[in-house]
Amino acid sequence: MATTITVPTTEALINYHTKNGIAWIEMNDPPANTYTYEMMEQLDAAILKARMDVSVHVIVLRGAGDKFFSAGANIKMLSSVTPEFKYYFCLHANETLARLEQTPKLVIATLNGHTVGGGLEIALAADIRLARRDAGKIGLPEVALGVLPGTGGTQRLSRLVGKSRSIELMATGRTFSFEEAEEMGLVNQVLERDSFFEEVAVYARQFLPPAKAARAVGRIKRSVQSGLEMPFSESLALERELQQQLFQSDDAHEGLAAYVEKRTPQFNAK
Repeated sequence: MATTITVPTTEALINYHTKNGIAWIEMNDPPANTYTYEMMEQLDAAILKARMDVSVHVIVLRGAGDKFFSAGANIKMLSSVTPEFKYYFCLHANETLARLEQTPKLVIATLNGHTVGGGLEIALAADIRLARRDAGKIGLPEVALGVLPGTGGTQRLSRLVGKSRSIELMATGRTFSFEEAEEMGLVNQVLERDSFFEEVAVYARQFLPPAKAARAVGRIKRSVQSGLEMPFSESLALERELQQQLFQSDDAHEGLAAYVEKRTPQFNAK
């Protein structure tokens, strides 16, 4: 059954609904879906709502319309505020994306149009990026504005594609196709244009119970996200702790029993 988020402002800059275990979060300021402080507030609320909803196992991000996933921060807003506000705005955006990254549920960014600047920085905070064929360009061109990708872009891009390539991409500010992004590991898959969101839904459903142990998926995410920021010995300790938690779950009992009994497991995310 679908639900709708109640936002604290009169204008809904984020659309939110859930269906069959998937929370759909849509940035709603077409055509470019640029984000303001108000949109980030609503995005943060939607992420928290999805995190706390026990019926939600996968979060999908998208942009409203067909032209952009997001073009990033609203430049008109940034040009009209004080340097102090710019600093706190970036801090707030970083905290929101960190929440997305640390939510123990799989997050899929669906790049349905141009994904540039801060829009790509949002996508980089997702666990998986699916792109729509021939729908736009991708890149971090902030250098053309005399600034750097300041919402985690320099750090997340380098972790995905490597130090040398990420420096080149950001220093040139080059935008490129989703197919090239897939080749370098920035995009996981490029899906067909006409059936894009149908294919996204099919892709997302593979991570839902009863077919998949959603708790295990969430713990895999946490082990990778947190473990990569720790010394190796500490990351191994985290992995063992998360494994011990899973050994006590209903899903682990079901998975092991199904293997022994040579049947398909039926997971319940408990």
